Amino acid sequence: YDFMPLYFTPFVKVPVLTTIHGFSSEKIKKVYRRYAALPHVHYVAISEADKDPGLPYLGVVHHGVDPRRFRVGEGGRHLLVLSRIHPDKGIREAILFARKSRLPLKIAGPIQDEAYFQNEVAPLLGEGVEFLGPVDPETRQTLLDGAIALLHFVNFKEPFGLAPVEAMMSGVPVLARPLGALPETVRHGETGFLVRDWEEALEHLEAVRRLDRWAIRRYAEARFSRERMARDYLELYRKVVGA
Repeated sequence: YDFMPLYFTPFVKVPVLTTIHGFSSEKIKKVYRRYAALPHVHYVAISEADKDPGLPYLGVVHHGVDPRRFRVGEGGRHLLVLSRIHPDKGIREAILFARKSRLPLKIAGPIQDEAYFQNEVAPLLGEGVEFLGPVDPETRQTLLDGAIALLHFVNFKEPFGLAPVEAMMSGVPVLARPLGALPETVRHGETGFLVRDWEEALEHLEAVRRLDRWAIRRYAEARFSRERMARDYLELYRKVVGA
């Protein structure tokens, strides 16, 4: 059903603007390429990193969130992971970082890979490492209020990643690997640090505590608010209509 609007494009003349939220396989890319030849079909990427070189794009629009749903807390109490539990998300690496830094870690998110959770994550829980499972927005905000940093040691090229944006909207710095769109969202040395692995992240632990949480919030508001996202789309709509 993802491609239903595209199936009708040969039969209409109105412009079609499709935002592509990542690719699950090469087969899906072939579908997009097939319709890209039509002059009234336009594609939008959610990040520069997620662009496919075989597709033409009208532009890039980063996701946005509602700043009013987030507040800046004092931090300083624990490390935080907000993520589905899957090998791609580097949960085990986050736990190893917390163990080495001797700081408490809270992990919130749904289990997507049960075998990974049972074999790689569950044996490392306890002694300051707590798994909370899925949490509601209010609990998420409470966790962000006390977070020293969000740990996001992903093992794949993430098309975008909302958790780092939500963290920065709460003034929480991000320690992440520079894969996928993360270099587009996290500003190294200002809103967090981009590191090769969890061991390199240890070198930035003291520096991350010194980052200005309100400056991080202002950066997030300027770059990743839903208002900014809406403005970007309106600009693309005007281009399409003008074309």
